[in-house]
Amino acid sequence: MRRYLSLWMNGIKPSRLAAVAAVWAICLLYVLFQGGKTSMMLFSMVSLLSVYLIGSSFGGVNRVKASRFVTSSEKDGDVLHAGDQVRVRMEMNIPGLLPTPYLIIREVLERHNGDKWSFEDSVIPNLRGAGELVFQTPPLERGRYSFSRTECISEDIFGLMEHRGGFEVQTSFRVLPRTIYIPNWQRNIRNLKLGGTHTTFSSSRRETTQINGVRDYVYGDRISRIHWNATAKTGSWKSKEFEHESYPKTMIVLDCTATGYENPQQFELAVSAAASLVEYGALEHAGTGLFTAGKDSRLFAPSDTPGERMRMIQHLVDVDADRRETLLASLEKAYRQFPRGALFLLVSPLADQSVIEAMRWAENKGMNPGMLRILSSDGNRSGKDDFTAFLQSRGIASYKVSSLGELPAVLGGGIG
Repeated sequence: MRRYLSLWMNGIKPSRLAAVAAVWAICLLYVLFQGGKTSMMLFSMVSLLSVYLIGSSFGGVNRVKASRFVTSSEKDGDVLHAGDQVRVRMEMNIPGLLPTPYLIIREVLERHNGDKWSFEDSVIPNLRGAGELVFQTPPLERGRYSFSRTECISEDIFGLMEHRGGFEVQTSFRVLPRTIYIPNWQRNIRNLKLGGTHTTFSSSRRETTQINGVRDYVYGDRISRIHWNATAKTGSWKSKEFEHESYPKTMIVLDCTATGYENPQQFELAVSAAASLVEYGALEHAGTGLFTAGKDSRLFAPSDTPGERMRMIQHLVDVDADRRETLLASLEKAYRQFPRGALFLLVSPLADQSVIEAMRWAENKGMNPGMLRILSSDGNRSGKDDFTAFLQSRGIASYKVSSLGELPAVLGGGIG
């Protein structure tokens, strides 16, 4: 009883409760001192109305049972990427004997960095107290999101008494970085001594002598490629498919400097570029690793397994531009885990001595250095600056992008 009384007192304004009690007391005094049918009829109507108003206060605004479902509004599946709008569906049930005419729902969505979005809408429950609310968020950026306590506001059918309550449904989700499909990456590999299956000498993979299957004949195939047994069995020309030499292991190094990015959009571009390169490595079945040089640096060893790739992408959801120490100091902390002979690609907005030190450090560790320079949205990518020319003079592959859409063309176009 004490629990329901507490819920009732929390869901109703004391001033309005006092007003109802005052009107009822005045009508009672009117009956006692005046008498007559008119006073009794007025007292009866006020008493019934008071019972309804007080009874409706014991409704379900504080006992709402709800469930929340979050999906992407633009495509099937539960994977959300930056720029997607999220469709939120909430099913609720409002207990109580008296019907609730309507319910105002106020939702608050909070991002891991403290940003908040508020949503407000109304629901008209059916006679059983069941209702459904569906709304759509604006395009969301990369990050972790969760819903705070939901606030409920309701009134009686006369609009005399307002009831407030709330409930909490633990709902959280992640929005992955924005990525773009990269059809080809013309890697300029030089002076690599990898050995084994990872040796490569050109910017495109060469075929081995290991047969990997049969494909349809393509005009221009050499006679030595024709698979005569498959051609005889099927009655159509078939050619041999050979395995390709794999690319060397690749380490994507994301620079999370706190002072190098001009605005948050530039850092988001760097994160998206790193995520796209990780996705490209998975599609090519090339061993790709990730190192985030931030306040809490973390390294993922090169791998082409789907599980490890998803771990890298999930880690990129949480990274922030918070590195205060030098880039070289961050690299030195994990130098033992960098594979010798790997392609070392630095994703950074910097063009100063710290980048040159990082390139020298990679060369001294037996890696092949390269750089993907992240420009601001108004950066001039055309032409060659002195820093790019310096890297090229040392034979270091250098790319520049100012938007994610430029990345496939830049990587497919070679140096500069």
